[in-house]
Amino acid sequence: MRALPIAVTVLAAALALTSCDGGGSGSSSSSGKSGDTTGSAKKAAVPACVIGDTGIQVGPANAATAAGDTGNVPVTLTNKGDRCTLKGFPGLSVEAAGTSAKIAADTSAAPEELTLSKGDTASFTITYVRGAEGDAKTLAVKTLKIGLPGADATQSFPWSYGPVAGKGSATEPNASVTPFQHAGD
Repeated sequence: MRALPIAVTVLAAALALTSCDGGGSGSSSSSGKSGDTTGSAKKAAVPACVIGDTGIQVGPANAATAAGDTGNVPVTLTNKGDRCTLKGFPGLSVEAAGTSAKIAADTSAAPEELTLSKGDTASFTITYVRGAEGDAKTLAVKTLKIGLPGADATQSFPWSYGPVAGKGSATEPNASVTPFQHAGD
């Protein structure tokens, strides 16, 4: 009867030593190292996405139809270049008759770092309040400019969603933009 407990104890000790040995220098450590080191190196090595290597689609929108209504404009980016990253918020501004105004980031959602391979998509949403035509606190927007984080280059798109109300003035639009999110499958 006593031989069985000793055999179980010896077997358990052997398994414990084997798992300690494997964990310290075997596959667990290697995968930990490759996951940590290679993962960090890959993140550091993947450059930021550039606007010239993306296809951008603005809309279709859930446009605000009357002054005071809130509208949403989805924007989708498709990476057409090499693997790249997006982190943070797009840089957006709206323009009308020589006046330009930046759209603020919606800081209620924390941005994530997204890595996009060629053909991958990301999206963000612009939310705005429609302004009253001719109101001094309204910007009669004609153009939307989109830039990516960390770059000065922008692309311009027509704005056909009506004038944008200002918070205190026309140059302070009552609008915000969400951080980038993965889109599609």
